[in-house]
Amino acid sequence: MPGSESTIQMRINRYVAQAGISSRRGADRLIDEGRITINGQVAVTGAQVQEGDVVAFDGVAISLPREDDRVYIAFNKPVGITCTSDRRRKDNIISYINYPKRIFTVGRLDRDSRGLILLTDDGDLAYRLTRTEYGHEKEYRVTVDKSITPSFIESIQKGVPILDTVTMPCRAWQTGDKEFGIILTQGLNRQIRRMCEHFRYSVTDLVRTRIMHIALGSQPVGIWRELTPKETEELLRLSRIKR
Repeated sequence: MPGSESTIQMRINRYVAQAGISSRRGADRLIDEGRITINGQVAVTGAQVQEGDVVAFDGVAISLPREDDRVYIAFNKPVGITCTSDRRRKDNIISYINYPKRIFTVGRLDRDSRGLILLTDDGDLAYRLTRTEYGHEKEYRVTVDKSITPSFIESIQKGVPILDTVTMPCRAWQTGDKEFGIILTQGLNRQIRRMCEHFRYSVTDLVRTRIMHIALGSQPVGIWRELTPKETEELLRLSRIKR
């Protein structure tokens, strides 16, 4: 098979993700929409791709890239950019970055938030980094609309009832009258904003400053960079992916 150097057999959603079309969850949506075919037949969830099969996305054949061609990008996302690959949205992150290869975001950072987000064409990596059970840390700096109290910090550390569940215990610390830091290992929809709203605080600024060992540092807003070889090696190690 073009682009594959060894015998393969894998589920169709993983193949699509590994081909750099989308994350594995995104691949599931594409399969449900009937946009993926195997040997000319519309793929179904759970189908297996065998050596020699021709897989296509919207009628165009796709294949697995060589491992040394993988892309790993750190981007300082501005407010107003949406973490979607849907180019019909003018504010989509893919058009903003305009990288020459097909990439997608690892997880999300809501439109009103800014800071570090990773992008890749590595579906396995994206899958593992967005799974709560792997416990990967994401650190944020949060500004709210009124003075923070010690009881607020203590309460959000213990867990907050949102979205019909209770958030996992986390680390949080006050850094200013209206500012605090927080480290999460899960990624519920608009989690920090909802946690603050539960205690009648409104978030006025939210910045993700770190994902695992990768820090935003002094990287300018709106600028992306490829991870260093050392960062990439550590990212794959922490993600339990062997290359």
